[in-house]
Amino acid sequence: MSTDATATAESSIPWRSSTLYVILSSSLIGVMGVSLLSPVLPSLRSVFAISDSQVGLVITAYTLPGIFLTPFMGLVADRLGRRQVIIPLLFLFGAAGAGISLSSSFAEVLALRFLQGIGASALVTLAVTLIGDFYEGGRRNAIMGLNGSMVGAGAAVYPLIGGALAGIRWNVPFLFFGTAILVGLAAVFVLDEPEQGEPTGVPEYLRRMRDVIVLPEALAIFAVILVVFFVFYGAVLTALPLLLSDEFGLGSGQIGPILAMVSLASATVSSQYGRVSQWRTAPELLALGFVAYGTSLLGVWLAPSPIFVGAALLAFGVGFGVVMPSIDTTVVTLVSGDLRAGMMGMRTSMLRLGQTLGPIAFTFVADTAFASSLTGYRTLLLVAGCVVAAAGSVGYALLRR
Repeated sequence: MSTDATATAESSIPWRSSTLYVILSSSLIGVMGVSLLSPVLPSLRSVFAISDSQVGLVITAYTLPGIFLTPFMGLVADRLGRRQVIIPLLFLFGAAGAGISLSSSFAEVLALRFLQGIGASALVTLAVTLIGDFYEGGRRNAIMGLNGSMVGAGAAVYPLIGGALAGIRWNVPFLFFGTAILVGLAAVFVLDEPEQGEPTGVPEYLRRMRDVIVLPEALAIFAVILVVFFVFYGAVLTALPLLLSDEFGLGSGQIGPILAMVSLASATVSSQYGRVSQWRTAPELLALGFVAYGTSLLGVWLAPSPIFVGAALLAFGVGFGVVMPSIDTTVVTLVSGDLRAGMMGMRTSMLRLGQTLGPIAFTFVADTAFASSLTGYRTLLLVAGCVVAAAGSVGYALLRR
C-alpha cells in the first residue's frame, strides 16, 4: 500500500462501527439539554408566572451539577471504567428530562432539571474520552471533527424540534429527552470497555492530575472554555431568545430557526476541522474563534430584523466550529490514557461553570441595572461583543508574532 493510501486509511472514519455511533449519540444527547429548550424559555414565563431571572434558573439548575460532579465522574471513569459511568448517566438524563413534562409547579421543573443535569454532567466528556481511547493519529482528529460536526448539527436541529413541539404544548419538548434511554440501551449491548493499564492509587492519581492542571497550557484552555460558554449560554441561548420575543414579538417556533444558525455553521466548519487544523495552530484557531464570536454579537446588536440576527449568528457558529475541536484535541492529547477522563472532567467542569454563570449574569444584570430588560440585553450584547472581539484580536496578533 502506498504512503498516501496508508495515510488515508489511518484517517478514515469507521462508519460500520457500532461503538462510533454510541459515542456520537452520547455527544448529541449531552448538548440536547439546553438547545432543545431555548425556544421554549419565553413560554415558561406565562406558564408558571415567573420573571426573566427565574427563567434563567431553568438552565442554571441543569448546568450546576456539572461544575462539581464532572471531575468526580472523570475520576470514577478512569478508575472503574467508561461503561460503568456513561450508561447510568444516559438513563438518568432521559428519565428526569421526560419527567419534567408532568411537572405542575416551577419548583418541580427545577428539581428535575437538577437531576437531569447530573445525568448530563459527563456525557460529552466521556464521549470525547472514548474517542481518545479507541482512536489515534489522523483517525482521532477526523473523528474529533466529526463529533464536533454532529454536535453542531444536533444543536442546529434541536431548537427547530423544540420550537415545533412547543407549538403543540409547552411540555411536549421535554418528552423528547426520553431518547437518551434508547441510547443507553444501545450502549449496554454494543459499547466495549477500552483497554486501560492497572490504575494507580487515588493519592498518586490526584497528584498527577494536579501537576497537569497547573500547566500554563491547561490553565489557558480552562479560561477559554469558561469565557466561551459564559457568553454562549448567557448572551445567545438565554438573553437572545428573550430579546427576540420582546422586541420582535417572535414565538417559540420562530426563535428556533434563528438560534439554529449557530449550530448550522458550527457543524459545517467542524466537519472540516482536519483540514483547518493544518492551516493554523490550535491556539491561533482559538483566538480567531473569539474574533468570530465578538463580530457575531456586534452584528446581533446592530441587526434591524430577525433575519439579520440569524445571519449574524452564522459568524458565532464559525467560531464555535473551530474552537471546540481545538479545545478537545488539546485536552485529550495533553495527558495519558489513565488520566484522560479526569482531565476531560475538569474541562467540562469549567464548561458547566460558564453555562451556569452566563444565564444568571445576563438576566440579572438586564433586569436590575437597566430601565428595561430589553435595553439591558442590547447593551450587554454590545459590551460582550467588544470585549470578546478585542481579546481575540490581541491574542491572535501576539501568537503570530
